Amino acid sequence: MKVIVPVKRVIDYNVKVRVKADGSGVDLANVKMSMNPFDEIAVEEAIRLKEAGVASEIVLVSIGVKQAQETLRTGLAMGADRAILVVAAEDVHTDIEPLAVAKILAKVVEEEEPGLVLCGKQAIDNDMNATGQMLSALLGWSQATFASEVKIDGDNALVTREVDGGLQTIKVKMPAIVTVDLRLNEPRYASLPNIMKAKKKPLDQKTAEDYGVDVTPRLEVVKTSEPAERAAGIKVGSVDELVSKLKEAGVV
Repeated sequence: MKVIVPVKRVIDYNVKVRVKADGSGVDLANVKMSMNPFDEIAVEEAIRLKEAGVASEIVLVSIGVKQAQETLRTGLAMGADRAILVVAAEDVHTDIEPLAVAKILAKVVEEEEPGLVLCGKQAIDNDMNATGQMLSALLGWSQATFASEVKIDGDNALVTREVDGGLQTIKVKMPAIVTVDLRLNEPRYASLPNIMKAKKKPLDQKTAEDYGVDVTPRLEVVKTSEPAERAAGIKVGSVDELVSKLKEAGVV
């Protein structure tokens, strides 16, 4: 079974994001970029499926700027077999919207014919949480979201997912789209020998035009601003004073 894993290049989760002075967006100058953490978990799960003899090939796909090659090489160093980069933007500040990404992925899936697509549940830069669901709708495939455990059982996938009331286990018919959550696994670090091997693994480069997909944005970012600063706390001298302050705040 072939597994496709879409991955996105985002600002590293350890970096403090700063907004441009003119409010036009986020400052990306000299900022460390890395693979979206949820996508990294999806790559790890695909590798584990291959190690278990369930998957035969892992194909990574990234849609964005040319610099995403570095992100794909990271996934190849982890253990993926080959990668496809779809260049859909020249400016690193341009974020390809979920519908356009899903349309391109649908074309890739039609060409590659995988048995499973493992996606991160969302990207940490825009938090849209929509690409996997849109891809499922475009393909007419089964979907399972927010997966914290994935097991392949013949022509079905057993997926445990997190819901408001706890955990829910569902069975979906394959081929399927599965979006993964943080608790699914702990991604491995790429070893130096594997990093060197990754440089020789196949990485095909294509464009959105090759797939006949228009990536023109449908949304316009009007303004970007920093979140409001938290007000300083106060110290109280007694329980009575604490209760009084809570009443003033309308908490009790």
